[in-house]
Amino acid sequence: MKEQAVVQGFANDLEGRKRKGVIWHVFFQISTVVGIIALIALLLNVIDGAFGYVAYEARVDPDTLAVNGTPIEDQSKEQLVALLQSSLSSGAYNKLDKEKPFADRSREEVYQLVVERIIRPKVVQVWKLWPSLTQADQIRATVEQDHPGAELDFVSWLTTDFVTRPQSSEPLTAGVRTAILGSLWTILFTILLAFPIGVGAAIYLEEYAAENWFNRIIQTNINNLAGVPSIVYGILGLAIFVRALEAFTSGKMFGIVNLTSANGRTVLSAGFTLGLLVLPIVIINAQEAIRAVPRSLRNASFGVGATKWQTVWSHVLPNAMPGILTGTILAISRAIGETAPLVVVGASTAISFDPSSPFSKFTTLPIQIYQWTSRPQDEFRSLAAASILVLLVLLLSLNASAVLLRNRFSRRF
Repeated sequence: MKEQAVVQGFANDLEGRKRKGVIWHVFFQISTVVGIIALIALLLNVIDGAFGYVAYEARVDPDTLAVNGTPIEDQSKEQLVALLQSSLSSGAYNKLDKEKPFADRSREEVYQLVVERIIRPKVVQVWKLWPSLTQADQIRATVEQDHPGAELDFVSWLTTDFVTRPQSSEPLTAGVRTAILGSLWTILFTILLAFPIGVGAAIYLEEYAAENWFNRIIQTNINNLAGVPSIVYGILGLAIFVRALEAFTSGKMFGIVNLTSANGRTVLSAGFTLGLLVLPIVIINAQEAIRAVPRSLRNASFGVGATKWQTVWSHVLPNAMPGILTGTILAISRAIGETAPLVVVGASTAISFDPSSPFSKFTTLPIQIYQWTSRPQDEFRSLAAASILVLLVLLLSLNASAVLLRNRFSRRF
């Protein structure tokens, strides 16, 4: 009887555990499905804003700007520059020339200035993709009734021109080239600061640091710094890189003084600030990767007479590198989407020239998206939606490159 009771109790317990397992399995499946649905809904919402009908009017008829029968779109660079000089005030023209000399601008850049500063097309109404597909006839009737002089076009805000054009105050001629280059410059210096310092700190803490109160305090602080709000790092970057190290980050120390490198609010300051932001993430992930290397591998290296550094360099690091690169991917993903610290450091919200050096003024894609979404006009929200898609493509491209590099290390070792 006692044995039967024990067997029965075990069977009941096993059945209860199976039920709990099924419940949790279903819960995890539902969580996954909800997450996928949320991501799809977010992506569809962004795509819905990046395409659709646009009704716009030109403040100046382009036909009136023809020269000897040559329409504005076919005129040479010299003719377009002369048109700008004759149409703009001397102050406005000289400001454009100081930002970037017209001799250094391409014909397409000058033409964009003509459209932006002289023709000045004005968007009168914007429709998203779904209404544009389902209510096309009603949209045309609305434009004919409310804006009889406007042109109605189905517009893809995400185009190759949008990616290659610089920023502009006119939505129809605005682009994100300047923001893309700013993001790439910033991420470059973020990686240059965070990766070597983070991996070096992880090697010291895991392989060389003694188990004492001082090193435990360091480890605790690193773990805490990983959760500090990003705006705090922005304030730190403002105090250190923008103000205390202004001579270095602005290029004055190297004799570089111009309009694009003023007050230390440069690419270098932004990159170093984001480097500090993601440094704890790199350290913690690198520590986990180094800790995962089997102790037997170290002992085998020591057994054949290798030194501590030879063991770390030739055995521990190669085997830990895939995990270290995984942590770096996570760090890049966080850094490329940050906005708050860059606002504090001094990212420009309106800039028409590309960053050409570490000492240039800059903007980034998240800053550009934030600036456009804060505008009340619908057309700027469409630009923001197109910018989000560009940011996603850029992020996925950088992550894919890091994943390929990680897989290469995994195959080699």
